[in-house]
Amino acid sequence: MARVRDGRGAKPQTKPQVKPQARSQAKPLSASALLQLMQLASPALPVGGFSYSEALEAAVDAGIVSDEPSAQTWLLGQLHLSLSRSDLAVVNKAFGAWQRGDFEHIAELNAWVTTTRETSELRQQTEQMGRSLGAWMKNRAQSANQGEAHAAAMACLTQLTPAPTWSVAFALAAFDTGAPCREALLSFAFGWAENMMQAALKSVPLGQSAGQRILAALSADIPAAVDNAMRLKDNERVAFTPMLAILSAQHETQYSRLFRS
Repeated sequence: MARVRDGRGAKPQTKPQVKPQARSQAKPLSASALLQLMQLASPALPVGGFSYSEALEAAVDAGIVSDEPSAQTWLLGQLHLSLSRSDLAVVNKAFGAWQRGDFEHIAELNAWVTTTRETSELRQQTEQMGRSLGAWMKNRAQSANQGEAHAAAMACLTQLTPAPTWSVAFALAAFDTGAPCREALLSFAFGWAENMMQAALKSVPLGQSAGQRILAALSADIPAAVDNAMRLKDNERVAFTPMLAILSAQHETQYSRLFRS
């Protein structure tokens, strides 16, 4: 088996036929907002995303991923079956909730993320990255004096239990940039794709050129994955990827590994 599959064994659609969201009234993306989204997507952001392989390392150990084509297939499947239907959909809803000041919905979304992580490893990852991003935003806010509304949002974020999750915290950071929601989701997905490409380089291992080809393939599919996520209602989110969960659980006790568990 060479790719992530859903509960029915269906192969992932690499390019779902989804009509883009209407954006005729969307606020244009400013240069400042674009640069801030690039910063949020950067592996240099001090949240530790580069230290996780999200079970890719275990897939390599199991022989499921062994070269460039199988790594690309695996990550495209994860993009459409997992990220688009779960985390990207949460970022979309959380972005709107932060915009409205709907802290009750934020708490519901955060609880959904923590309760639907299928392994201890995946839950620890989203909580650690969420806490780290919250600390980074707090330090930035102290020097920027961003006002009462931001202070209330930050208070909500830090009070989330057991911890703010990565997708919910990212939504606030992206909202603070002033960028439109869809561009925020594109940034989130590209940051994930670049981290996973780097994980493939180290764990398969692959060369730099192969990594760039994988990143290009993921980038080509990201807009469709984002548009699909933006169409999902709260009761349509899905967090069910059995093979990914099994491999993540195996990675927690894998004898030799490069990435954090």
